[in-house]
Amino acid sequence: MDDIQTPLTSPSHTTSKAAANSFSFHFCSDFTPTSTCVSQVEITTFHSLKFCHVLPISLHTPKFRWVNHDVDNSMTGTSVLQQTMFFSPLADPPQSQELSLRLKEQECLSLLKRCKNLEEFKQAHAQIVKWGFFWNSFCGSNLVVACGLSDWGSMDYACSIFQQIDEPGTFEFNTMIRAHVKYMNFEEALFFYCEMLERGVEPDNFTYPALFKACAWLQAQEEGMQIHGHAFKLGFENNLYVQNSLINMYGKCGEIKRSCAVFEQMDEKSVASWSAIIAAHASLEMWYECLMIFGKMSSEGCWRPEESTLVTLLSACTHLGALDLGKCTHGSLLRNISEHNVIVQTSLIDMYVKCGCLEKGLSLFRKMAKRNQMSYTVIISGLAMHGHGEEALRIYSEMLEEGLDPDDVLYVGVLSACSHAGLVDEGFQCFDRMKSKHGIQPTVQHYGCMVDLMGKARMLNEALEFIHSMPIKPNDVVWRSLLSACRVHCNLEIGEIAAKHLSQLNSQNPGDYVILSNMYARAQRWQEVAKIRVEMARKGLHQVPGFSVVEVGRIIQKFVSQDTSHPQCESVYEMIHQMEWQLKFEGYSPDTSQVLLDVDEEEKRQRLKGHSQKLAIAFGLIHTSQGSPIRIARNLRMCNDCHTYTKLISIIYEREITVRDRNRFHHFEDGTCSCRDYW
Repeated sequence: MDDIQTPLTSPSHTTSKAAANSFSFHFCSDFTPTSTCVSQVEITTFHSLKFCHVLPISLHTPKFRWVNHDVDNSMTGTSVLQQTMFFSPLADPPQSQELSLRLKEQECLSLLKRCKNLEEFKQAHAQIVKWGFFWNSFCGSNLVVACGLSDWGSMDYACSIFQQIDEPGTFEFNTMIRAHVKYMNFEEALFFYCEMLERGVEPDNFTYPALFKACAWLQAQEEGMQIHGHAFKLGFENNLYVQNSLINMYGKCGEIKRSCAVFEQMDEKSVASWSAIIAAHASLEMWYECLMIFGKMSSEGCWRPEESTLVTLLSACTHLGALDLGKCTHGSLLRNISEHNVIVQTSLIDMYVKCGCLEKGLSLFRKMAKRNQMSYTVIISGLAMHGHGEEALRIYSEMLEEGLDPDDVLYVGVLSACSHAGLVDEGFQCFDRMKSKHGIQPTVQHYGCMVDLMGKARMLNEALEFIHSMPIKPNDVVWRSLLSACRVHCNLEIGEIAAKHLSQLNSQNPGDYVILSNMYARAQRWQEVAKIRVEMARKGLHQVPGFSVVEVGRIIQKFVSQDTSHPQCESVYEMIHQMEWQLKFEGYSPDTSQVLLDVDEEEKRQRLKGHSQKLAIAFGLIHTSQGSPIRIARNLRMCNDCHTYTKLISIIYEREITVRDRNRFHHFEDGTCSCRDYW
């Protein structure tokens, strides 16, 4: 790691010449080899001087005792760490003694570096203590590093070593801060920083990256800004590692403007800087901006993206439905990463299935040498979105045969697959198996899936009874699922019940009000429509405008309903006019019941003409070659008129059109849809 700080040199050791000349070895006559792993120490005190009688760890080294020939011996026990060792034969000169100690110190440090587990570390620790090297700050620092930062280390043991150091310096505090962050003890890391300042130990540029990481995990924006101020005062504001950590911290805390400000002020950027700013936008689901920043990074031509950055880009492509850009990212992974781990492979599968290319996703899944629970969850959820419920259940059975245990997240995908495919009986069987066989207690998400399953199957009364029988309190998601089903099946009575419970839960989702308003509008109860709109205005709730995006030439084009702001809107509306002329010969008649406004029929037809999905299709037909597929993603559920419209366009222009709405995929080809009109 670039930001790892290591001690550079070992301080020299000095030994008292007089002391060395006053003592000699006397071997114990009762020596027997021992296999013990723990040094046994007996302390011999000569008046004011204290020395050790040591049984070393080695199996082949005889026991020895220091003997003072000038004074009477007396024995008393004291701590090993309080002693000063003098191990030198009487005849050795001081230079030879110092060299011997240096070699022994290097031997102990080499032993420390070779440790592979905590037991080996404790043996090395015992050797360092035995030879008196612990008080050497170089050895003490290495002990803290090895125990605190190794994968096999122990945070408690590292703390006990740190507490034995009389005057820990910057390096030791930095190591403990990093170790606490490594072990996810983020508050302890901040406490160590406070202790560091209280002791008067000055931080350096290695102190702050770990602290900012702790603040990011804790969402501690205020503390992060204070520490940012400390770093600025100490002159580290232009340090590359500090700046990269600041970008990440502000992004995780939702302060994307501050992240961008730090990024723009950097004199020198690294690939980690670009990765950090892309990840900051991704943490706030600003997927379009992620792609724009990566495009800028690529245009500079001197950066090789990291694996984590490419995985973030895959997520952006997944959410935007940008298949071509996702394929380019896949190509970058193949060129830059020799071997893909399970996380990367799973991200690729997720991208392909959610961008409408289910076959490619299934192919990658089948080629995986090793699959985990997440891999199965992604492919099952993907099949659910495409309406392939039977295939999802088959892969679920394969997972059980492989011996993998499902979790609550995977069961959400399984129940969703049953819901989208209309497999009511299978859905109830899976719900019961989840509880009885796998011991998973249903969460609100699982109950929401079951309500959605019954709602799609027109079982609205059964869904209401199911909600009332829930052992846990239904939340807004459950009632919203029922309300959406009532809108689809025009059941205003139960819809009002669902809306009432949402109101009691103090729902601030403007979509709930819009759905109920539209249901009243369909029933031509305009007074109630007005009341709901006034209530929305009073609460400051604004409906999220519907939009559709289409990818053409690796560029994402976005359209909103009745859009006139697009640079090519004139040619798009001209294409809409041609499309409607062709549709007349196919018997198309606009479904004006979808326009829930109190306006005349002509106005309703004009409104339908400007739906964002139709504008995106027109743009795709203009800018893609004959026979090539068109892929669209939209943020709202598709209306019935757009569904019928797109089926007919797929016949007239002989195109495969894939549309992903907020719930699932629709594959239009030859006048039919993969959902079989069940959505």
